[in-house]
Amino acid sequence: MGPKTTKVYETLRARLAAGEYAPGDKLPSERALVEELGIGRTALRQVLARLVSEGQLEVRGRSSYRVPGAVSVERPEGLEPWRIHGERDVYDNRWVKLQLWDVEPPGVKRFEHHVVRLHHVAITAVIDDQDRVLMMWRYRFVPKQFGWELPGGIVDEGEDPADTALRETVEETGWRPKSLEHVVSYQPMVGMVDSPHEIFVGHGAEKVGEPTDLEEAGHIEWVPLADIPGLMARGELLGSGTLVALLHILAARRTQGLTTAH
Repeated sequence: MGPKTTKVYETLRARLAAGEYAPGDKLPSERALVEELGIGRTALRQVLARLVSEGQLEVRGRSSYRVPGAVSVERPEGLEPWRIHGERDVYDNRWVKLQLWDVEPPGVKRFEHHVVRLHHVAITAVIDDQDRVLMMWRYRFVPKQFGWELPGGIVDEGEDPADTALRETVEETGWRPKSLEHVVSYQPMVGMVDSPHEIFVGHGAEKVGEPTDLEEAGHIEWVPLADIPGLMARGELLGSGTLVALLHILAARRTQGLTTAH
């Protein structure tokens, strides 16, 4: 982020830290923040996305940012992290790196543990005004199975994950999202594999052409969100990123429904 964007980020972060917004409070609209802080909407969204990734904010619906609600469980104290004494490469190429780490858990004799390093990945769930999600029916040779997936791919070195999410969606489907919101960062196999996954949700899209990534593209379809639980039960949703994104959307809608009902 540039100096202006960084200043806006620090301003909003200071407000959140000072408790100017209570848990569950909704932030002012993007238009209001743009006018108040003197920043462009694209730059503002970069700031908001960073605050979301840090857990300072959460996204509800379309461009609606809120302070995360209060939770009853407290973080345990007094626990020690593992000590890492060193690491060495066993195998390394452009796709995967296998390492051995010299680790020492608290109260346990130190030992070597395998660690697999994969790429940083961005995945996008694009929703249209008919409550359908943009998906691809693809064959994956490792499980030897066809299944539904969301568009996504590797974050290039120096590339913003939001740019990756947009680029991969266009390359793999030919549809360009009208907006993108970062909703969560996670590790799919945190015990041994390092592969940060960034999940984005887009609202609306326009057809800009045909897929250009022929290796990744498959049959493309707008799938009703109402079908997602059934597809999950049939084992046709492949990949953790697809599941995390779709479960986030369904959970958010359920939460909104319960809030409205009360």
